Amino acid sequence: MKAHLVLLPGDGIGPEITEQAKLVLEKVSQKFGHDFDFSSHLIGGIAIDSTGEPLPEDTVAACRSSDAILLGAVGGPKWDDPSAKTRPEVGLLQIRKELGLFANLRPIRLFDELVDASPLKREIIEGTDILFLRELTGGIYFGEAGRSGEAEEEAAFQSMVYSVSEVERIVRLAAKAAQGRQNRLTSVDKANVLEPSRLWRQVAARVMREEFPDVEYDVVLVDAMAMHLINRPRDFDVVVTGNMFGDILTDEASMLPGSLGMLPSASLGAGGPGLYEPIHGSAPDIAGQDIANPLATILAAAMLLRHSLQLSEEADAVEHAVAQVLSDGLRTADIARGSEAIGTVAMGEAVIERLSK
Repeated sequence: MKAHLVLLPGDGIGPEITEQAKLVLEKVSQKFGHDFDFSSHLIGGIAIDSTGEPLPEDTVAACRSSDAILLGAVGGPKWDDPSAKTRPEVGLLQIRKELGLFANLRPIRLFDELVDASPLKREIIEGTDILFLRELTGGIYFGEAGRSGEAEEEAAFQSMVYSVSEVERIVRLAAKAAQGRQNRLTSVDKANVLEPSRLWRQVAARVMREEFPDVEYDVVLVDAMAMHLINRPRDFDVVVTGNMFGDILTDEASMLPGSLGMLPSASLGAGGPGLYEPIHGSAPDIAGQDIANPLATILAAAMLLRHSLQLSEEADAVEHAVAQVLSDGLRTADIARGSEAIGTVAMGEAVIERLSK
């Protein structure tokens, strides 16, 4: 296979972890006889510094013409001024919108070797395997926003809006994912308070009743779901929810395996390239120190192979190599829990070594 892959290293630790994932993809290309070529482009804070915009037009054009996109991370304290004209995170929202990436897939899978790295008890989390689908281009993050009044009377607002078609497409995708797993789907909303959630619940129920009657379906309020993730995470298979709720719940769920550094994500649309990234941030406090965990980005590269290039065997090989590295006892600082830790480059090299065997 020939494929053109765009790299968006971004800010903070982004360039370090993206480089390791690129090296893993190059090893996959070599091992399985593919031809991957790469180009790197600006996004986030570094793009603001260079062009004045968090998402330059040439970056958008390169992404549109690619087969898939691998993103590092964006943001950092350098660009945190609330009065600034723009912020790095705007680039991330824009690229999702530009490419129509309406579905964010976040697998929360617990590696057996890391059960004791979790802050929760083994008997609660062992066997956890949840796939979250977060709607990505609607909801409050893209709603009308503004301010009114002055001084003590100044107020701010942002609207949460969802349409029938937006709910239908993400629920359909989640239901199809459930059919390929344990055939169970949970929809999360706040229908007891919010009108958009009431529409979400009505549309989701209709789609499931008419199109997926074979899938076991239930509904949970978002506040209850936040509790259930901590006390009974094994009860969930596929979970679908809106943009803001998904953002919060998946970050909470990321603590089940013990570190944000272990969790990848995929942002997919109706067609065109998908965007793959770790769910953690740019961690500017450890940037350039060779201590960041690259495994989430490497696992994101495995998702890229599976979902955008339809290379399931190659994706399995990468995931197996990561599991083997962990089984061998290798750890970066975030998952070491007091044991000896290795650096970013050493961990990437270890995964490549296992791939070679």
